[in-house]
Amino acid sequence: MNRRTLRRWPSLPLALLAVALLAGCATTPGGADAQWLRETRDRAEIEALMWRYVRALDRYDGAAYAATFTPDGRFTAGTMNASGTAALQAMIDGLRARRDERVARGEPSGPMHHIITNSTLEFQDRDHARLNAYWMTVFEGAPGGATPRVAAAGRSVDELARVNGRWLIRARDVAPQD
Repeated sequence: MNRRTLRRWPSLPLALLAVALLAGCATTPGGADAQWLRETRDRAEIEALMWRYVRALDRYDGAAYAATFTPDGRFTAGTMNASGTAALQAMIDGLRARRDERVARGEPSGPMHHIITNSTLEFQDRDHARLNAYWMTVFEGAPGGATPRVAAAGRSVDELARVNGRWLIRARDVAPQD
């Protein structure tokens, strides 16, 4: 660079230095950093999946509930087992029908809330993970101050899989034997 160029564009050396620094910072993370970023994104996606799961369950929305599972997904609670999209949807539709019958008889039926807590997520590989957690099913108290009721509580093990770029539940066991 000669003096004439510098007189015309006195900030040129500074601009070239800035471009060089930015080019050095714009590299794609590799190795452990890339794995950490991927797992961080996957954790957020799995957290959103489990939110969709409990909201579908609490709203008695069979189609939305079944959509949180793989097509061959399975829900297990002791000896009760529902496998596949149709069976999972029918299970939730049956819960809704029983709730509607209770309401028709005048029995109190406050909103239902499923709570998943103390969870830990273990990645088996890029597309498979296991979520261990505790859960509770709580019914709100009826209007007027009735005490909320814990209907059930337990531990769960969820086998999760990435299918077509989306995390889904492959198997959910809410009464594991181990």
